[in-house]
Amino acid sequence: MTDINQKLFSDFPPVTTDEWEGKINADLKGKDYDRALVWKTYEGINVRPYYRGENLGSLDYLESLPGEFPFVRGNKKTGNDWFIRQDIFVKDFAEANKKALNILGKGVTSLGFYFDCNTKVTKDDLAVLLKDICLEAAEINFVCPCDNCNCALPFAAYISERKENKTKIIASSPLDPIGSFVLKGNLKKDAFDELKVAVEKTADLPHFRTIGVHGKFFANSGGSIVQELAFALAQGVEYLTKLTGAGLSIDEVAQNIKFNFGIGNNYFMEIAKLRAARLLWAQIVKAFNPQNIESARLIAHSETNTYNKTLYDPYVNMLRTQTEAMSAVLGGADSITVLPFNAIFGDTTEFAERIARNQQILLKEEAHLDKIADPGAGSYYIENLTASLAEHAWNLFLEVQDKGDFVQAFKDGFIQEEIKAMAAKRDTNVALRRENILGINQFPNFSEVVKEEFQDTIFQASDFTEKDAEVETLKPYRAAQPFEALRYKTDVYAKENKRPVAFMLPMGNLAFRKARAQFSTNFFAVAGFEVIDNNGFKTVEDGVAAAKEKNANIIVVCSSDEEYAEIVPKVADLLGEEILVVAGNPECKPQLEAKGISNFIHMKSNILEELKAYQEELGI
Repeated sequence: MTDINQKLFSDFPPVTTDEWEGKINADLKGKDYDRALVWKTYEGINVRPYYRGENLGSLDYLESLPGEFPFVRGNKKTGNDWFIRQDIFVKDFAEANKKALNILGKGVTSLGFYFDCNTKVTKDDLAVLLKDICLEAAEINFVCPCDNCNCALPFAAYISERKENKTKIIASSPLDPIGSFVLKGNLKKDAFDELKVAVEKTADLPHFRTIGVHGKFFANSGGSIVQELAFALAQGVEYLTKLTGAGLSIDEVAQNIKFNFGIGNNYFMEIAKLRAARLLWAQIVKAFNPQNIESARLIAHSETNTYNKTLYDPYVNMLRTQTEAMSAVLGGADSITVLPFNAIFGDTTEFAERIARNQQILLKEEAHLDKIADPGAGSYYIENLTASLAEHAWNLFLEVQDKGDFVQAFKDGFIQEEIKAMAAKRDTNVALRRENILGINQFPNFSEVVKEEFQDTIFQASDFTEKDAEVETLKPYRAAQPFEALRYKTDVYAKENKRPVAFMLPMGNLAFRKARAQFSTNFFAVAGFEVIDNNGFKTVEDGVAAAKEKNANIIVVCSSDEEYAEIVPKVADLLGEEILVVAGNPECKPQLEAKGISNFIHMKSNILEELKAYQEELGI
């Protein structure tokens, strides 16, 4: 050790946890430690304000290296490379091939071909679709959202006539009959027989995966990270159980499963989710006694969620998908799809697809996140999140197993009730703005108006339920939809009527009036109202006169709590049909209410319900 290092260590002696806690409690000055500093997540995890080396003592998996069982530190021994995937919706096989060849030259290393549910793909179709594509150089994935199109058999037939090295072909045609059951409500009788045949017919393709597990269905239906993880694992176990019971070996089944997880905006939790998923899946597969421990590797494709994406202010979706992609990369995803920022609109644009590709290329070529295996390793925070997620997901997984298996738990309604309860909690938090959706329930773009052609996207959830469904299904939706519907109603109303005007009437204390005017401006803009802010008025008469001159429908008084008792009644006396609103929740509220003043907006307001009420009062 050098003299400089010795001096540094002597100048900065170690600080014990008790000393840290003592300093924190002193700074809190009597405030409740847990309420002030402990983050209680949707998943039921209490996240401490800091972690130390001593918090890692109970984590036995820390001794493993990247690429080693239980693979929590990633599937690769060196580096952190992943496939950059772009999906192509196949309407014409030749056109899809043309697009595939084009984007393969622009940084894409994985292709996802999506087929119409009525399409039956043949070997000849694949010859057109895959023409001039080197199957050893890019990952190929065939996807049918309704699970009606099985490309495994035609692909195997197609490959048998090609000269590529089969051991170098990485591809998938993941059938997920249980996932289809979750969305459609019916489980095909021969579903597992079909999977068994697909596994057997592609046995000479060691890196071709025929079984899919779509955790993203739970994430996009409002579920938590713990729920997505637990229910996906439960589905995976059912495939293991059913197919080994049908005569396949555990190695054959496990090596054919590919997980598809969503990626949300909870940055560190999403990193930890993929690490926890690999940890738990490795232990599950090990319990089936595979001959090759490598069969316990969890292969994860990650796709940016639609749950938190927005129709209004859609360019913000690029910010969301960028951090989400980074989470997936740092968590060790094997492949990633960044959905274009306008994906929820329907057909995307070439510009949006280019941006989505470049978001991943940037992480690889400029941030160099592909160079280091398990970048989060050793972080006290991430390691503890990983362990906490694994524990909570495992407990929920065991609850599903206690019901018999995943399908039985779904038939019993257990899984739907769990997801609905979590979705309702999250919806409430969005309505109360405890969870912010930028551009929607916070800081909307005042001048934006959405086209009528997107009305269905605003008002409808994704419902794939079949008419004769035997169970209640999950219905993916977007958290922003109620707010988008609220604002869209105002936009439609404003086409034939004057757009409602909310006028800020700031008076008195400068700091309070500015802060409350800003809060109120944001509040009413969420509903698409025209908002007029002002620097302040010296007298109530001046303020009311200015509001009437602007033909205001809503007048919001912004001042300090102490001044409201005098200012607000004076404003009320001068108003006609205008709606009077007080910005805040002052102590004098009972006295104001006694004078007929009933509208108050503040941080605890349910902005969604209150804005609906204002719309109704205005005749919207």
